[in-house]
Amino acid sequence: MNLRRYHSEDWTEVAKLFYDTVHSINAADYTEIQLNAWVPEDMDLPELESRLSNTYSVVVENGGIIIGFGNENGTGYFDCLYVHKDYQRMGVGSLIADNIEGYFFDMGIQIITTDASITAKPFFEKRGYVVLKRQNVKTRGHGFINFKMQKELYQ
Repeated sequence: MNLRRYHSEDWTEVAKLFYDTVHSINAADYTEIQLNAWVPEDMDLPELESRLSNTYSVVVENGGIIIGFGNENGTGYFDCLYVHKDYQRMGVGSLIADNIEGYFFDMGIQIITTDASITAKPFFEKRGYVVLKRQNVKTRGHGFINFKMQKELYQ
């Protein structure tokens, strides 16, 4: 596995990974209507493409295929972390999280926050994140439960 910075040329592959992962892995915790609101089939998500291009964003490749991606927003917020549906529980998420948390540490950021899905909550808890609150959020007119979580980094 190779971790590297995200490039705009990665978008098509990342978008497919995003769609496939949400619609397969997150299907255990969210309804089909919610999944379609989260990541619609037409996949016109310019805000995500822009966020990845304009923040510290990384991808993990295996054999030339992108199998995970993640990013931060510059203020201590862990924005995205998605792992290809066929590469779950193989250390890809940990590799991305270690890298982004290391980036925060190097930037002198001491408190990381994230909004974790029901599916991702146990992953972040194992990494030392604590739930600050359960949230009911709306995306494209549909409600979702997620969790505001936080982790303290020690300098």
